[in-house]
Amino acid sequence: MTAMGESNTPTPASTVSYEVDGRIANVTLDRARYRNAQSRRLLENLDAAFDRAVDDHEVRVIVLRGDGDHFSSGHDLGTPDELEDRKARPWPDGQLGEQRRSWELNVANTLRWRDLPKPTIAAVQGLCIYGGWMVASAMDLIVAADDARFLPAHFQYFSVPWELGPRQTKELLWKAEFVTAERAHELGFVNHVVPRDELDGFADELAGQIARQDPFVASMIKRSVNEMQDHMGFRTAITAAHSTYMQIQAAGKVVPPGAEGKIRRLPSVASSLRKDRSEGSR
Repeated sequence: MTAMGESNTPTPASTVSYEVDGRIANVTLDRARYRNAQSRRLLENLDAAFDRAVDDHEVRVIVLRGDGDHFSSGHDLGTPDELEDRKARPWPDGQLGEQRRSWELNVANTLRWRDLPKPTIAAVQGLCIYGGWMVASAMDLIVAADDARFLPAHFQYFSVPWELGPRQTKELLWKAEFVTAERAHELGFVNHVVPRDELDGFADELAGQIARQDPFVASMIKRSVNEMQDHMGFRTAITAAHSTYMQIQAAGKVVPPGAEGKIRRLPSVASSLRKDRSEGSR
């Protein structure tokens, strides 16, 4: 385990940094060059960092951050690192590989992170798009900087109706609109909104307050709340929605066939960004 206050500088193969400060584990997405796009390597390293925090009995709270200007721009569609990794570790060909990649990286991972036995906090700034929303939503609490902008969609881990309610979800997804930090707070997706320069300090203070809770009691509170959702059908709905997502993907409506590695962002995201900029200039 990392000694108290000790920091691990990521190696070129690493995309996530890990640091322990007292009872708080700070896990940071460390691909600022690519706006913390979620490559397979990043998701694997994030999973390992969470495991590390869970296994450290001194850690009581986990804080997830994104390095740089943005929390996460979502799925990695084909950065040089990701394309090289796909050649070195290919998934099976055809629909079988697509299904396995989608489920293992985006659903199984995210469900596991939702159920980590310790309280988790996401500190979000800048863009939090698609995969960024998914990872943030798996955390127990979300603190957003006032410049945070969230973009939900019918993605693999489709928790949005549970977080925003069915009517708000339908309208937002049909209109493909960004959600400001303040609007996300009004909708109940975000716990707190703070000025950008206060984000880290506020998240640290909140984590410190929670760390004073008895760790067993904190874990049981989290388990009871998550099990309440599960009894209402949360996990069943997530699994069913992934099947619908795969149908949309098979129809070429998520990533156009052969487009991965050749486009900078999903067409739907590009459209939402253009709309957001147009409305912001009025």
